[in-house]
Amino acid sequence: MSLERPELDRAGGCLCGTVRFRARLTGTNFGACHCPMCRKWTGSALLGITVPAADVEWTGAEHIARRQSSAWGERAWCADCGSPVWFRVTVEGPYAGNLELPVGSFDDANGLTMTNEIYIDHKPDSYAFAGGDRQVLTRAQCVEKFPLLASE
Repeated sequence: MSLERPELDRAGGCLCGTVRFRARLTGTNFGACHCPMCRKWTGSALLGITVPAADVEWTGAEHIARRQSSAWGERAWCADCGSPVWFRVTVEGPYAGNLELPVGSFDDANGLTMTNEIYIDHKPDSYAFAGGDRQVLTRAQCVEKFPLLASE
């Protein structure tokens, strides 16, 4: 009997299709980040799901552009169409080696659940997500939990 969970295998890619991926999710929970950098990068909150980098296979990776956007994080996008591809922590620690893949880049995002919102005190009052059964953290709470954020 196979222990594989096919519902955790997801494909996705950028708007133009030049960059594609197949990800093996470790779970179905994702979060929203309302920090100023994520909002500028995505045009809204980053809705991202954490996936170990080793569990993502890429095609068109030569079209991925990267930028070290802070002392501890990197953002990547399709160099052809500009779609966000990932956010990655670049310093050693418990989050190194993981990618935050934008939920909107999945071909099928059904069955995923938003379980947290961070930088909630930076969220503009012009939008809100439905439901409220999730953890919310302010910037100060995020910095307390993840001290490396204090450098931004």
